[in-house]
Amino acid sequence: MDPTTDNAGYAGDPGRSRASLESLRAEIAKAVVGQDPAVTGLVVALLCRGHVLLEGVPGVAKTLLVRALASALELDTKRVQFTPDLMPSDVTGSLVYDTRTAEFSFQPGPVFTNLLLADEINRTPPKTQSSLLEAMEERQVTVDGTPRPLPDPFLVAATQNPVEYEGTYPLPEAQLDRFLLKLTIPLPSRQDEIDVLTRHAGGFNPRDLRAAGVRPVAGPADLEAARAAVAKTSISPEITAYVVDICRATRESPSLTLGVSPRGATALLATSRAWAWLTGRDYVIPDDVKALALPTLRHRVQLRPEAEMEGVTADSVINAILAHVPVPR
Repeated sequence: MDPTTDNAGYAGDPGRSRASLESLRAEIAKAVVGQDPAVTGLVVALLCRGHVLLEGVPGVAKTLLVRALASALELDTKRVQFTPDLMPSDVTGSLVYDTRTAEFSFQPGPVFTNLLLADEINRTPPKTQSSLLEAMEERQVTVDGTPRPLPDPFLVAATQNPVEYEGTYPLPEAQLDRFLLKLTIPLPSRQDEIDVLTRHAGGFNPRDLRAAGVRPVAGPADLEAARAAVAKTSISPEITAYVVDICRATRESPSLTLGVSPRGATALLATSRAWAWLTGRDYVIPDDVKALALPTLRHRVQLRPEAEMEGVTADSVINAILAHVPVPR
């Protein structure tokens, strides 16, 4: 299905949009094996106009996942390999002198795209990391005092390696908080890994998604209709209070030095709403909040050193809070 032709007939139809976005899983599965939760997380982020931090060891198809999503959604995508010598202008763009006109003209950087893959974002210095902050938060880039809007939709999918810390610059809390979700990409199960090797033995080329059969199944019109439908998904006062209670409990946890801010509470409400709509409901239930609590909150808390030494993780703390905070009926 080509969205440029088929979407014209049903743009604004949330039912068709939901079906199209749900079909992304099957389409991306033609290239990526066994990463349904990550695919769902990326779709939720697109619906919420948020950004995603992907964490996983090298070789678990983080880059391939983002490229497959862009192909299945027919979105423009660009990739930046973050390195210690990368400059902010290498990401945002810069003014270039044109000798023919004797004037400076703006040369857009790779951030001017729908889906920016920021590979190994923790390998570049803070100055370059922060160049993404305005783009992620304001959806614009300011060069020489002139703001330039970014395309819509716009999503930053940043990757980082959780096991290799030498020569890296950990993202500060302020920048981590700008990511809507932090998705962990696990190593595949035995059967999934067998499937991966079988595909490669059969001639699968991860650099040629068209040959793998990945086709556009949704487009910007679907995404816009879906966002409008998500905005109409109702949230009861009890659910709002439940989200607040979860986030406040993180601030009181003895295992944490930093709890979830009000921005994090707002993010959890938004992702729960998107998940409720994706699952076919026009209202949010406590299970929606629980389903999105880990990816939405895990990067917004900071463990105490002594808790970390005892093997406590952010996920285990949040799971314990979910088990103790009273669930609205």
